[in-house]
Amino acid sequence: MIFETLDTFGHEQVVFCHNKDAGLKAIIAIHNTVLGPALGGTRMWPYASEAEALNDVLRLSRGMTYKNAVAGLNIGGGKAVIIGDPAKDKSEALFRAFGQFVDSLGGRYITAEDVGIDVNDMEYVYRETQYVTGVHQIHGGSGDPSPFTAYGALQGLMATLNKKFGDEDVGKYSYAVQGLGHVGMEYVKLLKERGAKIFVTDIHKDRVEKAVAEYGAEAVAPDAIYDVEADVYSPCALGGTVNEQTLPRFKFKVICGAANNQLSTDAIGDEVVKRGILYAPDYAVNAGGVMNVALELDGYNRERAMRMMRTIYHNLTRIYEISDRDGIPTYRAADRLAEERISAIGKLKLPMGRSQPRFQGRIRSA
Repeated sequence: MIFETLDTFGHEQVVFCHNKDAGLKAIIAIHNTVLGPALGGTRMWPYASEAEALNDVLRLSRGMTYKNAVAGLNIGGGKAVIIGDPAKDKSEALFRAFGQFVDSLGGRYITAEDVGIDVNDMEYVYRETQYVTGVHQIHGGSGDPSPFTAYGALQGLMATLNKKFGDEDVGKYSYAVQGLGHVGMEYVKLLKERGAKIFVTDIHKDRVEKAVAEYGAEAVAPDAIYDVEADVYSPCALGGTVNEQTLPRFKFKVICGAANNQLSTDAIGDEVVKRGILYAPDYAVNAGGVMNVALELDGYNRERAMRMMRTIYHNLTRIYEISDRDGIPTYRAADRLAEERISAIGKLKLPMGRSQPRFQGRIRSA
């Protein structure tokens, strides 16, 4: 069944990584390298089963291909997951063992931070491989990508508000933000700076308390977030929260957030349209983080990164234009934009060929 699944998703390579001594159980999925080496973060999560972890990494890596393509980056899509509880299972040995597996791929996959991983963890990975982004600035990296993901999401939000309401005034509207991790909390901060009314929820009470105390947000129970009377639903945690159980409860007019794979199925995406809700395709909205770390491949520059974040506004505008032009849901319009670019670039005969990845690894001092 695994190869049938790979045929469905279109993956090039899936690597199962195991080191008993280090306690490592991980999966690296390389979806597509037409545009360049596969780049995508590593997620650490206590998956209920190996099948659940595999399904997650396959979906996430495919999403990275589309995200990177829509973002205009010269990189393909990949992702990795480490099975474990980030609160208690982290260790130097685990991340260094993972780094060795990344290094064995010779640059076909370049890793970065994702849920459950921080810049300190990336430092251990970096000790074993040069094919890593999001490392500390001392190594020529950009550090934590979360602020850039949040700022990029704000750009996508403004484009979406303009499409739905005809203006970009973030402060005029109310938001139900689900998930207050690194990205979600930064997103709340940006909304507050613009005078918005914010409802927040998270499974970690201390994060909710921080959002209430520092940003004047209103706390909501985790399951009650779907019933909030707000203009915008902003999922910033794990995926699949727009589903058959939650969507009938929505009073929101817009779905725009930083989580991956927000729609549980394509059928739910079609139902969103029927209900008159404007969905901002997640991988176009949350591309700020990967845009930021991708700049490390050429030599990082923060000013250039901030300029690049603002292109997310125009990417969303283009998606909405395609949606209107072709009479298709926005999630399909985003896919169409990505697929057209991959197809066009894939037909080019590049002078240097594609036998070697563009990113040859960081130059280390002796």
